[in-house]
Amino acid sequence: MMIHIPQVLTKDQVATLRALIDAAAWIDGNATSGAQSALAKRNEQLPEDSPAAKAAGEAILDALSANPLFVTAALPQTVFPPLFNRYGGGQTFGVHIDNSIRQSRDGTVRIRSDLSATLFLTEPEDYDGGELLVEDTYGVHEVKLPAGDMILYPASSLHQVTPVTRGARTSSFFWIQSLIRDDAKRALLFQMDIAIQQLAGKVGAGAPELVSLTGTYHNLLRMWAEL
Repeated sequence: MMIHIPQVLTKDQVATLRALIDAAAWIDGNATSGAQSALAKRNEQLPEDSPAAKAAGEAILDALSANPLFVTAALPQTVFPPLFNRYGGGQTFGVHIDNSIRQSRDGTVRIRSDLSATLFLTEPEDYDGGELLVEDTYGVHEVKLPAGDMILYPASSLHQVTPVTRGARTSSFFWIQSLIRDDAKRALLFQMDIAIQQLAGKVGAGAPELVSLTGTYHNLLRMWAEL
C-alpha cells in the first residue's frame, strides 16, 4: 500500500528547514548504506549526527505526530530519526531494497523497518529526473511530489531514484516500525478507519452501528498490534 500524505510541512516550514540544512556540510550518501545499496547509491547526505540534521529531523517528527493521516496509515510505534539526501548532476540511486533493521549511529534507536517514507523538500519544477520508482505486485509507480508532501510505502518494496539531470532534489527519508507488522493487515485497518471517519460525517459519531464498527476496528488492532 502506497499512501500520499499531502502538506506534512507547509511551504514556510519547508523554506525554514531548507535554509537550515542547505547551510550545513554534506557528505557522501554511502555513509548509511548497506553493502548492496552502496553499489547503486550516488548522492549526498547530511551527517546523521550534525546539528542541522537533528534540528530538522525534530521539526519533521513534530509535524508527523500532528498529522492524522500519517498516524492512521502508519500506526507508528517508532519513527527512525529523519535523514536528508540530495541528488544533482546525474546522481541516482539504482534499484535496491531497504535494510530490514535500522539502527541510529549513536545506538539509541533500533527498529524493524516496516515502512519507508520520502518527504520531498524541492518543488518538482525545480529539477528534472529524480523520480522515485516503487515496484509492487501491480507494477512500477512513479512518484514526484510537491515540496512538503510525503510518500509512504512498504519498506520491503524494490525502489530507485532516477538520475537528476537538472537542478537538485533534496528530500528527507526515514523508516517506521509500525504497531502492525503485516502490510495487508495494516492496509485493512487503514481502509476501515477511513470508512469509519467518512460514516461518522454522514450518520453521526454516536450512531450505534458506527460505535459497533469502531469497536471491531479496535478489537482487530488489539489482536494484531505488537508493542
